[in-house]
Formats: sequence, structure tokens, C-alpha cells
Amino acid sequence: MAKKVLIISTSIRPNSNSEILANAFADGARTSGNEVELISLKNKTIDFCKGCFACQKLGHCVIKDDANAITEKMLNADVIVWATPIYYYEMSGQMKTMIDRANPLFTLDYRFRDVYLLTTAAEDEAYVDEGALKGVQGWIDCFGRLYCSEGDRGQYETERSF
Repeated sequence: MAKKVLIISTSIRPNSNSEILANAFADGARTSGNEVELISLKNKTIDFCKGCFACQKLGHCVIKDDANAITEKMLNADVIVWATPIYYYEMSGQMKTMIDRANPLFTLDYRFRDVYLLTTAAEDEAYVDEGALKGVQGWIDCFGRLYCSEGDRGQYETERSF
């Protein structure tokens, strides 16, 4: 059965390695018969979460910017794919800000159960993406399963019961 796949490319650098990886993933997902949408955070206005938790009551954030439309697309996707460059052994700031702003999803009937993390880095040591994995782990624990390739270390998977 075809799935609705939402890929969020978080690099704001034109033609970045993580954007190239996101596009390759999108091509593969389409070839497999899935419906795919790729969103780039480039040229998007996404302000920091204020921590007011109004979103938990309203079902949407009170800040009026591009994060609300992206969160709505996340709500209706079967699969979420994050693509991020690794900066200082962590996900991009844009990705972290978008994760924080997706907080309204927690109380909603979101469709996704699978989450993929695509990372690129200038270094190739096995530990380079561990900070990003740990950083996104809290979100994954709340929302679904995380799949990501870690080179020779095989596949990392964590799952939350629904």
C-alpha cells in the first residue's frame, strides 16, 4: 500500500549534501509507489517556540509563520523524513526549531508511525551523528519509530508502542 511521505530538508545552504540526500530519498520513495512531498526550510520563517503550551489546547501554534503549514502536513503524513546536516555533532538549528514548533501534534490524531533521519557530515567517524540521534530521540519517543542508516554499524531503530 502506498504511503504519504513527507520529507523535511532542514539545510538552508543551496545544493547542500543533505538536500541532495533528501532528493535521492524522495526519488526512491516515488519509485516505490509512494506519494512524496519534499519541503525545504530554506526561505521559510520559523520562529522559536515560546513554551506557552497554547498549542496543546488549540491544536495549532499561536505564532503565525511557516511552521503551522508544515506541522499540518506532518499531521497528515504516514511517514516523516528529516534530512539534516550535522553541525557540531548535532542536528541543524532549523531542524530543532521545527521539531519544537511541531508540538501541537502531540495532542492530535497524527497519522505517521514511521520517522526516518537522514544525516550528512564532513567527518566520517561512527559517532558523528550520535548527537543528532539523541537530540531527536525525545521527539521519536513521543511520536513513533526512527530508522536511520549508520554506515557499518547497521540500522538503528527505536519504537514506541501505540
